[in-house]
Amino acid sequence: MDRLTNAPRPYAWGSTTLIPDLLGIAPTGEPQAELWMGAHPGAPSQTSRGALNELIAADPVRELGPAATEKFGPRLPFLFKILAAGAPLSLQVHPDLAQAKAGYAAEERVGIPMDAPERNYKDDNHKPELICALTPFEGLCGFRPPVEAADLIAGLDVDSLKPYVDLLHAHPEEAALREMLTAVLTADPQEMAHTVTEAAAAAERLGGPYAPFAAVAHHFPGDPGVIAGMLLNHVRLQPGEALFLGAGVPHAYFAGLGVEIMANSDNVLRCGLTPKHVDVPELLRVVRFEAGDPGVLRPEASPSGEEVYDTPIDEFRLSRYVRPEGAAPTDITASTPQILLSTAGRPKAGEFTLTPGQSVFVPAGETVELSGTGTVFRATVKA
Repeated sequence: MDRLTNAPRPYAWGSTTLIPDLLGIAPTGEPQAELWMGAHPGAPSQTSRGALNELIAADPVRELGPAATEKFGPRLPFLFKILAAGAPLSLQVHPDLAQAKAGYAAEERVGIPMDAPERNYKDDNHKPELICALTPFEGLCGFRPPVEAADLIAGLDVDSLKPYVDLLHAHPEEAALREMLTAVLTADPQEMAHTVTEAAAAAERLGGPYAPFAAVAHHFPGDPGVIAGMLLNHVRLQPGEALFLGAGVPHAYFAGLGVEIMANSDNVLRCGLTPKHVDVPELLRVVRFEAGDPGVLRPEASPSGEEVYDTPIDEFRLSRYVRPEGAAPTDITASTPQILLSTAGRPKAGEFTLTPGQSVFVPAGETVELSGTGTVFRATVKA
């Protein structure tokens, strides 16, 4: 078992205080967006034995176990994160596995450099993900019914938005959402910027359900993602609640601290709220134009005290243990690799005491017992 050292990722949207507050250290004044826990080559966790990705590559069966290695190959199949949003992240979707393989192969075939701004596919894997709130957490997830989106947009009373309202009423659900998103993302940039400015002023004046979009427009003035975001469900999570985001589901995180787990991929197609490249044709090919409830997840308790966030994905399994004072030790030895993260108290994982924000990697089959008081999130795989 190895204690992990994880360097903060200083993305511009990161909070300056949320991660330092969790860790109990003084803020530096710089944004700290994410702590990555895992073996992604972009920022692998460090251990006393070396970088975690190198340890796994040297002996994948020993570190991952035979079942996980056979099922997912010689790499840790998930990436675990602490995410701290101080400003909105880009409005985005992720491809399914077939789309990722095809997109990656096509871009490799024509020789698009990996660091080129127009590159969409950084790898050939899908990126389903789960975000679990540690503080109140706000964002957008999945499409609203078109009629609801039309009513929201109509309430702004902006003349240049009226054709979009009519469009949402004119087609069946899937076609209405597709036509609306296409129209917003392909509109004349200057005209759309003027529309967004008018919409933002109206949202600021109206408040209530419009307040989140006024705030987003403050960060991204003139960005078409402000209007596109009104097609989506606005979600507020309370601590312990989670969202699962499958392929093709548009989403954006606005504010809050959470733990996030995903398949080990970096494939993102952006819809807006970003200065980065937006590939509209590829985006429209990947988005699933299906309206519905965003589906807030709450953990399911088991007799062992483990609370599981159930998802349809094999690459990761997230659960937590909320250990009261005086709780008996719990054996969580598994035949799969595990990362254990403390978010409250001073629980112990084997010989390691974990303060909030500290984590350990447990190789497959390694005996490990939880003891002490506090909250521990457990990331592993279904194998």
